[in-house]
Amino acid sequence: MAKQVVMPKLSPTMEEGQLSRWLKKEGDKVSMGEPLAEIDTDKATMEMQALSNGVLRKILVNEGESAPLGQPIAIIGEPDEDISSLLPAGNGKSPQTSPAPEVKEPETTAKEPEAASPAASSESQPAQQSARDDGRQLISPIAARMAAEGGVDLKSLQGSGPGGRIVKRDVEAAMTKKPAGVSTTPGLRAVGLTRPAGKDVVYGPSAYRDEPLSEMRRTIARRLVTSLGPVPHFFLTSQIDMERAADMRRSINELNPDIKLSINDIIIKVAAAALIQHPQVNASFQDKTVRYYEHADIGVAVATENGLITPVVRAAELKSLLEIAAEVRELAERARARKLKIEEFTGATFSISNLGMFGIDEFTAVINPPEGAILAVGAMALSPVVKENEVVIRQTMRVTMSCDHRVIDGAIGAQFLRTFKQIMENPLYLFLG
Repeated sequence: MAKQVVMPKLSPTMEEGQLSRWLKKEGDKVSMGEPLAEIDTDKATMEMQALSNGVLRKILVNEGESAPLGQPIAIIGEPDEDISSLLPAGNGKSPQTSPAPEVKEPETTAKEPEAASPAASSESQPAQQSARDDGRQLISPIAARMAAEGGVDLKSLQGSGPGGRIVKRDVEAAMTKKPAGVSTTPGLRAVGLTRPAGKDVVYGPSAYRDEPLSEMRRTIARRLVTSLGPVPHFFLTSQIDMERAADMRRSINELNPDIKLSINDIIIKVAAAALIQHPQVNASFQDKTVRYYEHADIGVAVATENGLITPVVRAAELKSLLEIAAEVRELAERARARKLKIEEFTGATFSISNLGMFGIDEFTAVINPPEGAILAVGAMALSPVVKENEVVIRQTMRVTMSCDHRVIDGAIGAQFLRTFKQIMENPLYLFLG
């Protein structure tokens, strides 16, 4: 008997999913428990398994489109079975719940010259383009992001997806075919800063492209609205002498070439040690109660192409620096590949966000509810400081802790940050226990 396949709930906070890739095509045989499709949730890309045996008779939601939980996305049945009663209205086509990205050109007046818009330049155009009948391109969100990051001209691509849609594999193919001499090294790249010859060029409004929000970005937006507004934040900043921590890191890396310890790994361990000493900070607001945690489960912010995700290092206070270093790298790699399990990015008791590698000296971070605090870490840099009544140059770092005032009072937060500073400036403390 034919059955509808519906969008499943693949994470605790998931409200809808985006079809990243169908692993079967219409007419293929499927078995119960066999991977059927890859779904982009708010946190990761996860496989959806078939719940029945049969043939994939109809795909109702195409790759790159989104559907809310419980909406039919496909039909599985016998090869010759009548499935008309299971098809949604509209000749078996499900309404597109997330519009395809559009490349739109602004309207120009009849008085404007043909060169009014940079898009109307005389540069050679591809013989074929992925476009709808109205001339606008169909682009999956993932493909659009990859193209923007990789400097790929979407107008030069021929889409291989449904209806000529440009999908991830098209951008990947274009990136592997870059002409010789084109640098792929990250950094500054040349952009079109030269204006066309002539003094009478009139520019109209810029062309633009609307790109649907990914499930992760929608969740980030929703959670931030429920954090900075309802959660009463206050902020504490401290400057830390990092000379001893930097020396310890250098010495450990010389002894252990297989695992390179980072300053952030030390910060995680020190934060965990300080949390155990100040359990009032290792806590969360629970409406009618305050929940205090026995272990320091540290969320480590990792930037991905879809947004920020915080893999969790469980019981960080019980792990060695090298164990933390190895675990953070493994979690970060799978986070960027969207392969984390649900329990690996939920349930942190405290989070750390480090933007020092981007040259940021100091910033404030937004608390990730229901956690009680988050530590924002800036860059480690040489600074003049006063030591024994003399000005000397030292490696320093500024950190700012955002606190939920419903859980943490100012004095409690200050005491935690003082302990954190003391251990960071004397990291051999970590080896005393």
